[in-house]
Amino acid sequence: MTDPAEAAILALLAARGPEKSICPTEAARALAGHPADESWRPFLHPVRLAAQRLANAGNIEILRKGKPVPPNTAHGVIRLRAKP
Repeated sequence: MTDPAEAAILALLAARGPEKSICPTEAARALAGHPADESWRPFLHPVRLAAQRLANAGNIEILRKGKPVPPNTAHGVIRLRAKP
């Protein structure tokens, strides 16, 4: 069974296209149903954990300042990109 956070990340990356990245908040907002308020925030931590799992599996890259970083050391402002 696919994790909803992982599915949201992969769907957004597929829609965005190759070499493009997304912000984890985009996946959190998608999981929350794109609310107009801040109710998407509780979804951000599960999305970041899902991104870490996907990166460890070799499916995506976690970027910091435009450069890939090891999944276990990613912190702060990050972006997610499908592996080329």
